[in-house]
Amino acid sequence: MKRNLLTFLGGALFGAGLAISGMTDPLKVTAFLDIFGFWDPTLAFVMGGALMVTAPCYRLLRTPCSLPRDSGDPISKPLIIGAILFGIGWGLGGFCPGPAIANLGGLRTEALVFVPAMAVGMIIVQRLYKLDA
Repeated sequence: MKRNLLTFLGGALFGAGLAISGMTDPLKVTAFLDIFGFWDPTLAFVMGGALMVTAPCYRLLRTPCSLPRDSGDPISKPLIIGAILFGIGWGLGGFCPGPAIANLGGLRTEALVFVPAMAVGMIIVQRLYKLDA
């Protein structure tokens, strides 16, 4: 119960940070990615601010963990392919999963299309790679 409450509070804090910083707006994200056009560096400041808060606390709050023994090389072909596909989707849609889900609450049309498409993609890959849910 305590863990669920902390998870809920963490998610609410994350969502509030996304909303306050304007990072739920896909146009702001695509403007950050448009380095040769009308570049908007504000996402870098949001990431930097998050890192400045997270980095000192991370060592205090983390629990020791390691990769499972059968996981092999942590940098694998599926990881690289997934990162490339994530980047393409992020660039095209202006959404990554957190802001997309946050935008569902506002019934934003783009999120109502993006989130189900993202879920379908996740299910396809899960079945393709026979991954556990």
